[in-house]
Formats: sequence, structure tokens, C-alpha cells
Amino acid sequence: MEKFETIPAVRHYLKEERRRGKSIGLVPTMGALHQGHVELIRQSKNSTDTTVVSLFVNPIQFNSPEDLENYPRDVVQDLELLAREAVDIVFIPDEREMYPEAVVTEFDFGPMEQILEGQFRPGHFNGVGIVVSKLLHIIQPDDAFFGQKDLQQVTVIRRLVRDLSFDTRVVTVPTVREANGLALSSRNRRLSKEGGDTASLLHQTLLFCQDELLKGGDWLSIKKQAINQKLRPASIEPEYLEMVELNRFSLISRPMSGVPYALCIAAFIEKIRLIDNIVIGEEQN
Repeated sequence: MEKFETIPAVRHYLKEERRRGKSIGLVPTMGALHQGHVELIRQSKNSTDTTVVSLFVNPIQFNSPEDLENYPRDVVQDLELLAREAVDIVFIPDEREMYPEAVVTEFDFGPMEQILEGQFRPGHFNGVGIVVSKLLHIIQPDDAFFGQKDLQQVTVIRRLVRDLSFDTRVVTVPTVREANGLALSSRNRRLSKEGGDTASLLHQTLLFCQDELLKGGDWLSIKKQAINQKLRPASIEPEYLEMVELNRFSLISRPMSGVPYALCIAAFIEKIRLIDNIVIGEEQN
């Protein structure tokens, strides 16, 4: 496993890989790796010749200094996991390497900035857009792999790739879950055992909403019932629980025939913000 900390070094190595005709896969991460990241890595290894995993906690996508400070970090454990998975290249820059001076470029992702993560984390997608653009420019991957748990983020990245004509295919990998249904997340490390059990209600609530919708129920009534009878009694305060159609990623109040959609939730458990979603119908390409 090759390890690089600077942009020129990883570029030089990958230039030689491409010269030998090898395809490149990128798995961008912020470390604190778990089985969900492992699935991304395995997808990359199955479909490309050389897999690059980046480890970089991107400060400009955090809204809260406290959230940035508390974000779990364990580089030693991450490198051990990557070695076990036979990753080819680890790119592990520090903040000065990625941002030698303050970033002044800004992205605006239109209506997606006003709903769900865009609404409750203003500036978040700008930070994501900056770091993903830099990684795609540095690594120049054929394929880049992202988890479905961050569904809106993946939609933003797909738009970024289209608008800026990056020669990269964005691959979405299904969410990996605990046995109780809790979506794997680096932030889960901060939950107590009881908090982890409670957090499983996020997925259960999404499944309840899905079942009621498929029975023909009214979304606003289903949403109200889910919040007042399932989440709040368990001391879970949702930030949002919404239904979006996937083609344009816009809010809808009822499913539309033949149009794939998703149910998305963000909520706080033990003061830790978690997100989850389920996709109903085929996800966008």
C-alpha cells in the first residue's frame, strides 16, 4: 500500500499508473472508517485496477466548530483497515496541503441549497463541492464511489461532475447497516449503547412511512404520526423528515407513478446528528 501526503507525489504516481493503462477508482473519506467504507473500497477494487482512498477531514464543510472538533479521528486504525483491504494508494493530506490559502471560490447548487441538508447546514454543500472538485482534479479517477446514506450529497456531486465535465463516473453504493437497521456512520462512534439502540428507530420510522405510503396513505398524516408517535416518545427530535423525488431532488407531498423517490430523515440522538434515507423505485443514474 502506497501512502502519499502531498499532491505532487500522488499525481506523479498516478500518472505512471495511467501510462500503464490502469483504471483508477477513488473512495473519498473523512476517516473513522467502518464497514460502509469497506463496501465502497471493495466496489472500487472490483471495477477498477487501482484504488485510491483519501483520508481528509474537510474543515470547510462543517457548520459547527464543535462538530469539527468532535469528529472522530483514528488514523492508525484507518491505515490498518486499508492495509487489510489491500488498498493500493492512500492519500492523506493535511489541511495546509489541501488549502494553502483561504478558499474564495463558491458553489451554488440551486434549489438543493434550500432543502434538507442545504437548509439546515448552510454552506455545507459549498465545502463538499470544493473538496470533491479538488480530489477529482488531483486523482483524476475513472470512477468515484459514494454511499447512499449521503443521498443528497451524492446528488450534488453528480451535478458537479456534469456541470464541470469531469471525466469521472459517480457510483452510488447501497447503505450498510447494523443488525438493528442503524445506518453505519463515523458519528455512531459517539453514541452510547443505549443511544445506538434508540438510533435504530430512524430506519424503522422510514420503513413505517414507506409501508403507509404504499398502502395509499396521505404523506402529511403519515409524517405527523411518525414524528409524534415514534420519534418524539423516544426523545428523538427530527430536524427533517421529508419525501423527495430523485430526478430533480425536490420535495414532494405524494408519490408519482413511475417516478423514483426517497424518504429522508435527519435527527439528533444524544446531541449527535444522524441522517438516513430509503430509496423507493430505481435510483437516478
